[in-house]
Amino acid sequence: MCVFRVHDPFHRAQLAIAALFCSLGFQYATWASRIPALKADLGLTAAEVGVLLMAAGIGAVASFPLVPVLTRRLGSARLALLSALCLTVLLVALAAAPDYPVALLVMVADGVFVGCLNVAMNAQGAALETRYERNAMARLHATFSAGSLLAALLASGMNAVTSSVAVHFGVAAVLLVLLTAVARPGLLDEDASAAAASGADSDASASASAGEKPAKERKSGGWSLPSRMTLWMCCAMAFGTVTEGAMNDWSALYLREVANASAELAPAGIAVVSGMMVVARLFADGWRTRWGDGRVVLSGSALAAAGLAFALVSGGVTAALIGFACVGLGCAAVTPCVYVAAAKQGSEALALVAATGTTGLLAGPPLIGFVANSSSLVWGLAVVAAAALVVTLASTQIRWTPAAGLPAAADQRLPSGS
Repeated sequence: MCVFRVHDPFHRAQLAIAALFCSLGFQYATWASRIPALKADLGLTAAEVGVLLMAAGIGAVASFPLVPVLTRRLGSARLALLSALCLTVLLVALAAAPDYPVALLVMVADGVFVGCLNVAMNAQGAALETRYERNAMARLHATFSAGSLLAALLASGMNAVTSSVAVHFGVAAVLLVLLTAVARPGLLDEDASAAAASGADSDASASASAGEKPAKERKSGGWSLPSRMTLWMCCAMAFGTVTEGAMNDWSALYLREVANASAELAPAGIAVVSGMMVVARLFADGWRTRWGDGRVVLSGSALAAAGLAFALVSGGVTAALIGFACVGLGCAAVTPCVYVAAAKQGSEALALVAATGTTGLLAGPPLIGFVANSSSLVWGLAVVAAAALVVTLASTQIRWTPAAGLPAAADQRLPSGS
């Protein structure tokens, strides 16, 4: 059975693309796990560490105008492999950084290639679904979480053996090269953007015959203005990542300071959210096949909003853990489904949606902190519940992949001007 799966074209491509997702999660969690050591080695203050973390996000956002150009010239497969190798080199460079300014430059470059790999691997995932007409994106995103878990386990093991960041990152770099080698043979030659282009042409013809407004024309220079539906995708991605990221940053503090949980129990908030998200992503592709992407996103985001609201109103540790589990379960399929929808609009839409997601991850935690500082952490997390509700609203305005066996009109919203 294993031999069949290796040689079967779908499973071979799925394994290759999964290796890319795993490598990105592994690379990110590897350097993040050694932030305390990097802080000590470079003699940084807490504020300087914050700027160092922000530098990676700035690089990811800055990659937006670069990614569509590189995708057209290189294709998503070559761009993904190039980005993965560059991220491996940058991990070693971070360990060797002699001072803070060099570390900042390395992190900005890291963010740029994270943005490139993020778009390229999701384009590959969308192309996989298009070519074989099988849902796979949620499981691919689950391997990102698995890569983060692998990096955390490696960090714990390396810390027990040596305190050297250079040795740790050197071992991690070897594993990243192996993951890239696994990915290389099975990646798809065609891009989702190419498949989307033909689909967009047929959609445009259908829209014209139905009397709908055409999409906005390209500006001079080859860039296109985002359609209304692309903007709704950006909205869903931004508020979805705010919801997802805020729980990792604030759930432990809520349990400790508001729900009065013990210090030993406080980290359970992150574990519950992350665990539910990984499990849900393993099953989410089946849900997408049965009910369609739109219904999965709508019901999931509504569950996240209602569950977190219940936790905040009820108070207490038990209610909080139930609410956090609802967030992990409900948000698990949001970003995979939005990436699939964006990829079908082309590489520029995918890059814009990915950059918006990074912005949500950057802006979410400070926003929650500002609200919590002005009022309380309960109101701060109420903003998170509201963000999940915004995703529910946005999901009604996006053209989604329909459930298996249903015509497109049965599971899609087609807003005028999209």
